[in-house]
Amino acid sequence: MSFWDEWFKRFSKRSNMFSEFERLMEDLEREMAETIRQMKEDMPEDMLRETRRPDGSVRREYGPFVYGYSIKIGPNGKPVIREFGNMKPGLREEQPLSLYDRREPLVDVIEDDDFIRVLAELPGVEKQDIRLQATAQGLTIQVDNADRKYFKELTFPVDIDRSTAKSTYRNGVLEITFRKKRDDHGMSINIE
Repeated sequence: MSFWDEWFKRFSKRSNMFSEFERLMEDLEREMAETIRQMKEDMPEDMLRETRRPDGSVRREYGPFVYGYSIKIGPNGKPVIREFGNMKPGLREEQPLSLYDRREPLVDVIEDDDFIRVLAELPGVEKQDIRLQATAQGLTIQVDNADRKYFKELTFPVDIDRSTAKSTYRNGVLEITFRKKRDDHGMSINIE
């Protein structure tokens, strides 16, 4: 086989590879366009802002769109994964994203022998805008002001004593501490 025959054979294989790559890129572009179209249809109204420019044209701004997750190792040695943000990946192919008008803040729950401590990142809000609601098993954090909306429901691994709650808010970080309820094993009773 001559040099040119071998070169042509290699080149023709590459052209098939490049055409496959181009096809994959076109599929990706179609999927992205469909996802963006669906996001625009399902978008809450307060995530779309229109501003008029001096030349008379209209500029549309979308968002903010936030999605993330944190991973830490729990007390049992297993990873604990928590999502945050205002959009979630969909489980079904026909609904790839879910958008919410409220963000889910990044929250960390730290447990030791006597206390449960909750740290929540709530940037851009004032202390008076934060509403906290505690139950024996969990906590709800809610912020509803004109600029920022946050919402998070937490379920604790143990019951807490709500009367011991202490909270502070500094530099966009909310910290709430609860004492765990003591497990009352009962007492022995003498029979007369």
